[in-house]
Order: sequence, then C-alpha cells, then structure tokens
Amino acid sequence: MMLPAIRYCATPAGKVAFSVTGAGPVLLVESGWVTHLRRQLDLFSYRAFLAGLTGQFAVLRYDRPGCGLSDRETPDLSFPAQVSAAIAVADAAGAGQFAVFGASQGGHLAAALAAGHPDRVTALALYGTCADGAALAPPEVRDSIVGVGRAHWGLGSKMMTGIFVHEPSTQDVAAMTRFQRESADSGTAASLLAEYYRTDVTPLLPAITARTVVLHREADTATRFELGRQVAALIPGAELIPLPGSGHLFYANDWQPVLAAALDFLTGPQAAASPLTSREFEVAELVAAGLTNQAIATRLGIAPRTAESHAENIRRKLGVRSRAQIAAWVTARPPGSGQAG
Repeated sequence: MMLPAIRYCATPAGKVAFSVTGAGPVLLVESGWVTHLRRQLDLFSYRAFLAGLTGQFAVLRYDRPGCGLSDRETPDLSFPAQVSAAIAVADAAGAGQFAVFGASQGGHLAAALAAGHPDRVTALALYGTCADGAALAPPEVRDSIVGVGRAHWGLGSKMMTGIFVHEPSTQDVAAMTRFQRESADSGTAASLLAEYYRTDVTPLLPAITARTVVLHREADTATRFELGRQVAALIPGAELIPLPGSGHLFYANDWQPVLAAALDFLTGPQAAASPLTSREFEVAELVAAGLTNQAIATRLGIAPRTAESHAENIRRKLGVRSRAQIAAWVTARPPGSGQAG
C-alpha cells in the first residue's frame, strides 16, 4: 500500500490532517486515543487491516487534534470539539454520507456522530468500546494511569502497551511505545485519556438509528466484554458479535476475525438498503419523474413546504446537491429495492 496523500482542514479544535485511501462508499475510521496517519501504518497489522477495508471502501482517516500530523499548538481536546472535528473532516472530504468504524475511545466519537447526525451516518461498527468511560477502571486506577502518563511519557507509554497488547514481546513494546510518543506528547496523550474516562455517551445510544454492530473480544485486556454488551443493549436493533482473543487493539493479536466481522456487516445485504424513509422514497420517485415541489405536494396531499423539506432531507441523506442527482440515484436502484430497510 502506497503512503496516502495528506490533506488538511480547519476544524473548531484546530487544523487537522486527513487522508482518503481506496474507492467506494466512504468509511470513516476512528482508531481511538492517539493517532498518526503515517506511523500507524507500520504498527502491528494496521496496514493489512486497512488494506482489507480499502478493498471495499474509500477509507477516511484523520489525526485527532493535537496528534500525529495535525496541529499540535493549543488544540481543543474536549469531547464536543473532537466530534466537531470529525464532522469537519467528513465535510472537507466531500462525504455527504458515510459509515463509521469506531474503536475504543473512537467508539464514543462514532456514537456521538451517529446520534447527532442520523442523516449522514449510514452504518456503525463499534469495536472494544464502552458507554461510560468511568466504568473502565476504579477512580484511583484511572487517576494513576493518567498521572503516570503525564509525568513520565516513557513509563506511561510502556504501561499503556501492557494494557493494550496481550503478552507483548520486547519488539511489541518497543514498537508501541515509539508509536505513542511519535503520535502525541505526554500532556496531549494524558488529556485525551482523561477525557475518555470522564465521557459518558449512555444518553446518546438509544437515539442512534443507523444499523449498528458491536464487536468485542471476550477477554479484552482494556475494556471488559460486559461493557461492550451494555453498549449493544442500549442501541436499538444493534447486533453484538463476541470475538475470540484478549488484546485490545483491533489490528493486533488475532485481528483477522475483527476485519471479517466488520466487513461482513458493512458490506452485507442490508448495507444496500435505502437510507430514505418510505415517504422520502416516494418523494424521490416523484422528483425523478420530473415533478416540482408544488406538483409533489398536490399529488401526495401535503403542504408545499413539507414537500420542499422532504426534498432537502433527501439531498442531505444521499449526499447530493441537485434534483438531477436524486433522479439518477432512483434510476440506479435495483427493481424492487424499494424504500428503507
């Protein structure tokens, strides 16, 4: 895999670096905690995992504010700012709609994106995450982990490696600690971890309408399986898939089952379902037939303003800008594919 071209966009949290690799529907990958667009490719099996995704998707990755190739000068690391940064990246990449793969702390961001932007997030694959960061460990343990990371990044990065990687070898420890230190300074890494611990997305989960799968290793070393089960139980219609293994990183240890389960869900038969409601699909068909909003309102017995709102919602959900593009989308649908699944 060639090194991806790096682009930049302004966000409320600072200037952020991002890249798009592959072709197809957009899949936003949120790897969690600290990131580095270039260095992560050489960490464990991340490159192979990414190659599996790019065979099916245009994979959109970005460095979190304060991390990797993004602006490291006074970034806003608050959770709301991180969510705003992710949306700004999607906008800059021209992704009207996209699926999201969110791992660990990235699962919190993925859930917030799906709950706050239901017209844009088409599907959600969550891995190794939780609803409430405070449930990850007792308060004294959380404070100790953040404190060590902030005071001594060398010791802190080795400690985090032991948490994330099951039975790491000497080479594993060296690779992971080097990646962490290149991805962020001690203050940023500690602040991001502290933000994870104090973020609770429990109230957001019942509002998620996107198709969702929760992937979780049964013996995850950093996030207990029970926490993943709770996430699946709180999201309407979510599917929980227990996976073998005990490492926390989706691209380390036994990573192939994680990739296979994510691809099976994201590319399965339901993935082709229309993102539109029954009424919106009906309006889209009339748009494709060349009817104006006024004519659609008359045909359906609704107010012209309502017809206009439906047309605008359709454009947002499909990520298109014109009525001609709506018509092209309707025409390209397989016969009998109908409305929302």
